[in-house]
Amino acid sequence: MSEPRLVMVFGTFDFLHLGHVYTFQQAKALGDKLVVVISRDSSVEKIKGKSPFFSQMERKQLVESLKTVDEAVIGDEADFFVPVRAYKPDVIALGYDQQVMSETDIRQKLNAIGLTKTEIVRLKPFQHDKHKSSSLKKFYGV
Repeated sequence: MSEPRLVMVFGTFDFLHLGHVYTFQQAKALGDKLVVVISRDSSVEKIKGKSPFFSQMERKQLVESLKTVDEAVIGDEADFFVPVRAYKPDVIALGYDQQVMSETDIRQKLNAIGLTKTEIVRLKPFQHDKHKSSSLKKFYGV
């Protein structure tokens, strides 16, 4: 029997919405098990310049409550690749607008840690004019 195909997706996932649900569904369709890595509060502050509305533990609890998600974990503050090394995913699924690290840089890091067969897949947006966190926050004045 072959090992289940593990897919990993990363993000803040603050203000969970249908765009996130669609992201998880697309990612899960690429394999058998979906692990979602939730950005630490401190990482969100560094990348986005402000704290998330929900704490990392609240965001984790929300994400892991979805039936598509098999496991949710909190990412490492300093090293994006800590959970990648721990789980050794077959696929890393990137959001359509995720730009923290280029696909070329991710590929180089994966090769350096011996994960040469891990695929990198860029996911498609779902009604990104409506179901995008920044748009929703703006609409609700948050």
